[in-house]
Amino acid sequence: MPAAVVTGSSRGIGRAIALRFAEDGYDVAVNYHTSEDAAESVAAEVRDLGREAVVVGADVSDPEDATRLVEAAADAFGGVDHVVNNAGIDQHVYTEDLAPDDFDRVMDVNVNSAFNVTKAALPFLRESADDPSVTNVSSILAHTGAPIECHYAASKGALLSLTRSHAGDFAPDVRVNAVAPGHVETDMTGDRTPEEEREQLAAIPVDRYGQPADIAEAAAYLRDAGFVTGETLNVNGGELMS
Repeated sequence: MPAAVVTGSSRGIGRAIALRFAEDGYDVAVNYHTSEDAAESVAAEVRDLGREAVVVGADVSDPEDATRLVEAAADAFGGVDHVVNNAGIDQHVYTEDLAPDDFDRVMDVNVNSAFNVTKAALPFLRESADDPSVTNVSSILAHTGAPIECHYAASKGALLSLTRSHAGDFAPDVRVNAVAPGHVETDMTGDRTPEEEREQLAAIPVDRYGQPADIAEAAAYLRDAGFVTGETLNVNGGELMS
């Protein structure tokens, strides 16, 4: 059966993607860094959907950990057919207060991890008969920038460049795309003030926040879209039109 690796899949968007892939008939490697119990819960939900799951704790910003994750998935499922690079961290800090180590850590987790996992998975993807693909989870901030999280916005912009570069490098064997969510309700975005919420919703034409399932739907589309590579699917309720 086809199998997918979804990084950062113990919660939020990653969890929704893992469950959507399971619903669509994929075995799933559930990756976490610190939330083992949450990852085990996601794996249990995958199994309830009739698919196999393996839980792998790994800091995918570390090349050795990324390789271990991919190899664990390949050992469990007999191969890897799709990768979703979702692992990421955010931090709201103005540039003048931003420490170099903080900048580096955000780039490591948000960009280097995608490179590490994709590189480790590439030999398995090239052996797949399931129209193999890589999907990188970027952000609307890759297009707009962000005044209090320049390092996060920069990392998500770098993911779009990595996506296009890898799409060219790996064609025609492996398709590589990105999904760029707008404002999505997750535990990473639960600290909005009422004023921030009013301002954000006013800029979203569909007048609601996105849900993790909205991004999972986009990831499923890119997984199956055999004539799409090197593209970014913007999923933001029309906010980029503003």
